[in-house]
Amino acid sequence: MARYNFDLTGKVAFVNGASRGIGAAVAEGLAARGAHVICASRKLEGCAAVAKSITESGDSAEAMACHAGHMDQIEAAIQHVRDTHGRLDILINNAATNPFFGPSADTPEGAFDKTIDVNLKGPFFLCAQAIPLMKDGGGGAIVNVASINAVEPGHFQAVYSMTKAALVNMTKAMAKEYARDKIRVNALLPGFTDTKMTAVFKANEDSLNTLLDENVPMNRMAQPDEMVGAVLYLVSDEASYTTGAQIIVDGGYLL
Repeated sequence: MARYNFDLTGKVAFVNGASRGIGAAVAEGLAARGAHVICASRKLEGCAAVAKSITESGDSAEAMACHAGHMDQIEAAIQHVRDTHGRLDILINNAATNPFFGPSADTPEGAFDKTIDVNLKGPFFLCAQAIPLMKDGGGGAIVNVASINAVEPGHFQAVYSMTKAALVNMTKAMAKEYARDKIRVNALLPGFTDTKMTAVFKANEDSLNTLLDENVPMNRMAQPDEMVGAVLYLVSDEASYTTGAQIIVDGGYLL
């Protein structure tokens, strides 16, 4: 019987939004399975700390700055990967923002634009830049980190939810377009996860407990490392026949 070990030895992975939370956990998980991980985000300091933790554990990583809303930084990041490593096997689009929490009609234009730029434009053009490099290497795997909000819009999170729904549709479109180039494109849909993004929910413990009790059958938030297993599957050879999929990791929220 074949052994399934999710081995990523020799793979080069780029994780955007790797400075904390799910991105940091995924970066550590990929490195632990043998990949060289490029930890990227808007702020270099956070990524440098994650990369240092990985290398101190004996695995391989580096850090770089890449703002998901800035085209020049996206282009420079992938060019760096090409020049330094000559290949890209794995792309994780995890960078996201939600600068406004409130009624849709009160959304400031600046917050709207920022959310679109980081959550949608950034992943789209990171894919667009990465795909030619993946083609040159004979294929690759992309995971776009969306959200359960892509399926069930969050209260007071209209624009954020819109971008995550669009990200899932983008995932499907690219999966169809590039399947014959041996590039697989899938989406991860996390539920309530204990990250900076969910701080607004944690501000009131009683409200959080009520929200979890009424909406999440497992009655708790996820920890970032509980998302890693799904990503390891999606980027490994064990998922060789999986593309355009949405893996939901939500404690039963969407049931």
